[in-house]
Amino acid sequence: MTEIPASSAISRLSTADDDFDSRLQSLLAWEGVSGADLQHRVDEILEAVRTRGDAAVIETTNRFDRLSVSSMTALTLLPARLEAAYAGLPPEQRDALSTAAGRIRQYHEHQKPVSWQYTEADGTVLGQQVTPLDRAGIYVPGGKAAYPSSVLMNAIPAHVAGVREIVMVVPTPDGVLNELVLAAAHLAGVDHVFTIGGAQAVAALAFGTETVPRVDKIVGPGNIYVATAKRAVFGQVGIDMIAGPSEIVVVSDGQTPVDWLAMDLFAQAEHDEDAQSILISWDDTHLDEVAKAIDRLLPTLEREAIIRESLARRGALIRCRDRDEAVALINRIAPEHLELSVANPEAWLSKVRHAGAIFMGRHTAEALGDYCAGPNHVLPTSGTARYSSPLGVYDFQKRSSIIHCSPEGASALARTASILARGESLTAHARSAEYRLKD
Repeated sequence: MTEIPASSAISRLSTADDDFDSRLQSLLAWEGVSGADLQHRVDEILEAVRTRGDAAVIETTNRFDRLSVSSMTALTLLPARLEAAYAGLPPEQRDALSTAAGRIRQYHEHQKPVSWQYTEADGTVLGQQVTPLDRAGIYVPGGKAAYPSSVLMNAIPAHVAGVREIVMVVPTPDGVLNELVLAAAHLAGVDHVFTIGGAQAVAALAFGTETVPRVDKIVGPGNIYVATAKRAVFGQVGIDMIAGPSEIVVVSDGQTPVDWLAMDLFAQAEHDEDAQSILISWDDTHLDEVAKAIDRLLPTLEREAIIRESLARRGALIRCRDRDEAVALINRIAPEHLELSVANPEAWLSKVRHAGAIFMGRHTAEALGDYCAGPNHVLPTSGTARYSSPLGVYDFQKRSSIIHCSPEGASALARTASILARGESLTAHARSAEYRLKD
């Protein structure tokens, strides 16, 4: 086994080691939803809200968020309250929030799909009509940290898509409101805000209550109760994804300042203890220097305890043989965030098949994407970037096929449809088509 200098904070792996594959698999393993016991508890909450509405929402919110409210009025924030939060921000916060919102909106405006049609020679018209959802539900986390950026990233694409009504839920443990979150809701055009969270909030959005409107789709990340509840109500409503812990893979060619890289890893790890930060390089000396930077800088951070546990549990510095092996690791991991901290990142881009968001070059810190670059920070996690995409305008729209047959076109299609229908022994289908045959 190759000898690799140790760090007190983060594991060291090498692709040359015999046990590398098993160690990497263990590092990446994550069960994004619950086992049977937690699933049962979530199911009970969902059923209570489905059958008892507001009363069940109030009871569970009081229990889990340590409140003592008696009506949904106390858990409802009116538009005037959101506007007051925005007006009351310090100017620099208000300007930063507005700048971020403007950039996010501008980026997502480019995503808007259009309806289209074409006419065949016989006059038959085929096409696609794009329409927005009527009502979207936005879940904003409110536990270990407050996320005004998540409000913007979830609500602005819905607004750009043309969603008629946006309903936001955000837990407020101990009744503590975050003014930035409320200001972001005002700026993003949220219509309704309820200070509820967890499985009860997902249930209220999915089923509707006397106070909370039923939505067509629920988006936004949350804890394991939220993930489990979203999985359970899928089909009743649409969902964006089952979000796991936040994660980053950084690839460095050895030329990026090591303090930058250490802080990029910390930025991901400070989300929570389950977050994952991985650095890949083929430069031994560079990895040694990054490990030293981690040990030196970690004690300077306010969220040191969270970061230290995250790095110890799920972080790694990985030494690979060369650039090609680094690319193979990227596509194997399929990270939520990928930083290509290399001299010519454009040369890598065509080879990266699986990544939620790709940050190009040494100066493009992932943190810029979290807040204000423009692209969405709601991204596929836990390897799901193999088949899914960032949240966007398209998540708040649906497509309807358009088929308008001319008499001649209907007759031509009927001959084909009749043969195929009779081949499936569906004679009513065949006869329905045959009525349109021209003599």
